Amino acid sequence: MIKRDFYLERVIRSMWNGEIKVITGIRRCGKSVLLFELFYEYLLSHGVQENEIIKIELDQRRFYQYRNPITLCDYVESIVRKHTDQSFFLFIDEVQMTTKVVDKDNGGIEVTIYDMLNELKAYKNLDVYVTGSNSKGLSSDIATEFRGRATQIHVYPLSFAEYFSYVGGDERRVLDAYMLYGGMPRTLSIEDEKDKKNYLASLYGELYIRDIVERNRIEREDILNDILDFLASQISSLTNPTNMANALASMRKEKVNPTLIANYVQHTIDSFLIHMVRRYDVKGKTYFNYPNKYYYTDIGLRNARLNYRQYDPGHIMENIIYNELLRRGYSVDVGVVSDRTGKQNVQKEIDFVVNDGDKRIYIQSAFRMETEEKASSELKSLLLTKDFFKKVVVRMDIPHQFYDDDGIFHCNLMDFLLGRSELF
Repeated sequence: MIKRDFYLERVIRSMWNGEIKVITGIRRCGKSVLLFELFYEYLLSHGVQENEIIKIELDQRRFYQYRNPITLCDYVESIVRKHTDQSFFLFIDEVQMTTKVVDKDNGGIEVTIYDMLNELKAYKNLDVYVTGSNSKGLSSDIATEFRGRATQIHVYPLSFAEYFSYVGGDERRVLDAYMLYGGMPRTLSIEDEKDKKNYLASLYGELYIRDIVERNRIEREDILNDILDFLASQISSLTNPTNMANALASMRKEKVNPTLIANYVQHTIDSFLIHMVRRYDVKGKTYFNYPNKYYYTDIGLRNARLNYRQYDPGHIMENIIYNELLRRGYSVDVGVVSDRTGKQNVQKEIDFVVNDGDKRIYIQSAFRMETEEKASSELKSLLLTKDFFKKVVVRMDIPHQFYDDDGIFHCNLMDFLLGRSELF
């Protein structure tokens, strides 16, 4: 069993807090294991009885009837009302599979799972936990749907630290494997490399794309696939729907509507497959509308999408750093600073502007800085901020961390991923 202590501790801290616990994340990233195995075993080890844990797995045939939220609510209420002297835990897996229904007994109003969960939350002897793999299915505004009474815990594929704690061995060799196959938990139980690749390709095509197509009633699956190919090949690069539409139109020899592209991209974001990062003007303190950057939630899925043909360690490293920053709970933007040279005003990019409450750091991802020219290019944007926030360069070509003469902190990627370097 792979330990997910980072998430398990968050779930434990949220017990009986009066809110619905909503555990989100891409499918097959470990949400169900976290709730139905790790947290379940924790409860049993702390005196909770098996019959005090109500488990409903909506992707299993024997639970299909509970995709009707009224049926689900009636079933749970029949237990907690009957045993008011007991405390119960309710686990619902893949809650986005529920449907909207009409409540004929109450004036024919439309009822959703949110209505039923808010009703169940009122029971003092019931603590509710749900998992979901789609922000649209759960609602992109969980706080609104649950009337401000929900605790969201987002689960990511395995971080490198989690991956390495299970695999062990030589750190660099394990990192190489992680940069190729990513952190989907199932890959760790597959030994053959070809089988790993087949699993990731199957997961992508038969699960994620099918989910996106069916949930959003996609009519142009061919264009959706082209978008996913484009985003996979362009991780860490700036783009927008118009640029994507033009690129696809040129390739396909047909007109492609940018609005259609924007909608399809949003569907991939809602499914937690892709992340979009906005650009932030560090000096002007405003956001740009376009272009944005896009990263894959799991780098192994990205590599599988391209059939491992486009292996760019610099861009892959940047994607992994971004995912790690999100996992740690930081708010992350792409930074923009102006460089005035004579009459010209050139925009320079900072890979990540990282905020933690009122604290901030700037991070550049630099696979190698083997020449003075390369070093100057990577560091200049950090120096242009002209402020006192900590500035960090994460690199692959240094054996240990150090501060340079400009006060910039140079950190080895391995130290960063394994938590051996303090950012704040």
